[in-house]
Amino acid sequence: MPHLLLKDLPRYECLLEAAAEFPDLDPSAAEAFLHLLHTGDEVFGVSDRSLAGHNISHGRFGVLMLLWRSRQPRAAKLLGADECVPGPRTPAELADAAGVTRATMTGLIDTLERDGYVKREPDPVDRRQMSVLLTPRGEKFLMEFLPGHFKAIAAIMAPLTENERKTLVRLLGKVQQQAAILNPRRESASVG
Repeated sequence: MPHLLLKDLPRYECLLEAAAEFPDLDPSAAEAFLHLLHTGDEVFGVSDRSLAGHNISHGRFGVLMLLWRSRQPRAAKLLGADECVPGPRTPAELADAAGVTRATMTGLIDTLERDGYVKREPDPVDRRQMSVLLTPRGEKFLMEFLPGHFKAIAAIMAPLTENERKTLVRLLGKVQQQAAILNPRRESASVG
């Protein structure tokens, strides 16, 4: 479901008029914010349709990518990891890496395990813990799905030059930092 429930965004002139009634409304900030939300919804929709066509959710796909990244040093570097976490991952580590509660991660792992994409095994170092491993079926799914997924990402970003993409990443980073300041994640959210 989209986050912004507007098909057509208000024109800048309309935002200027609204600012006369609401002095705290910064028209250029509102315009940029609405376009950011609308773009996010459109991009998410492309990704959502692709994942739905393969009977997998964003959350489950994220877990598979975290597990794949932990097994593939080259993939880890490509996906932005400073260092590759070797070997299996615990549900708690996966929850922290995904930014979700442990209860949410348990549900994601349960469905992935039911579908044969992951398996739980006792941790080889600490037998009191469980490790989550990508199965051959899970790896096969990723190897078949990722080429098309990466092509879709490239197609979405095709209108931008390399420099524009770098500028976009830098600008979005600034917005992300400010949003994190205004809405810090509660530490208790990762403990579930």
